[in-house]
Amino acid sequence: MALALQKVLTVDARNHGESPHSPDCSYEAMSADLQALLSKLGLSPCVLIGHSMGGKTAMALALQKPELVERLVSVDVSPLVATDIPKIFKIIPAMKAINILGDVSNSEAFEVVDEYLKLFVKDSSIRQYLFNSLVQVNGQYEWKVNAENLWQQQNLFLDSLHIQGVYRGPTLFLRSANSSFIPSSHYSKIKLLFPEAQFQTIPDAGHILHIQKPQEFMNSILSFLS
Repeated sequence: MALALQKVLTVDARNHGESPHSPDCSYEAMSADLQALLSKLGLSPCVLIGHSMGGKTAMALALQKPELVERLVSVDVSPLVATDIPKIFKIIPAMKAINILGDVSNSEAFEVVDEYLKLFVKDSSIRQYLFNSLVQVNGQYEWKVNAENLWQQQNLFLDSLHIQGVYRGPTLFLRSANSSFIPSSHYSKIKLLFPEAQFQTIPDAGHILHIQKPQEFMNSILSFLS
């Protein structure tokens, strides 16, 4: 991928991937995690790119510690309250109900999971997106993501950022044409928090636009960074 030509760090947020699980899912806590990581690795100021929950975490850090952020990209998420629940949250109860023993191959497990989740989410790209979190542990397939905690805290993720501050650095809000997470009605309030904000729309894409429209996504990011 084109960004690999740069120094890139991909981060598992708490309750995701290989990071520890925690009952505190607040944006303040996740912003503090990111700040500590950047400090430890000496990577600030940096370009922050975040999608959905990660985008709000990136915004929180930029508002709290603008000196740490050279440029900011928020992918299909606004700092204001979301009025629609992502299909990712709607699928969590189905994810929790899946029980697959580890004596099947990864491809067989993914096929079983895909057939089951198809009943709840028709979009194959969203189902494929979830497979990154399906792993085999002690003879059983399970999700690395802390689905139970995320389900319980979903209202927190969808709420507005309650963080004081202004980030005056270059900022890109990259939105999806088929998503409602950065409505044009938010633009004026976003500009109060991020005065240099630009807005760009990727056509024919949903919430996970970086998977559905990877080339258009990369072109937008690289154009903004240049």
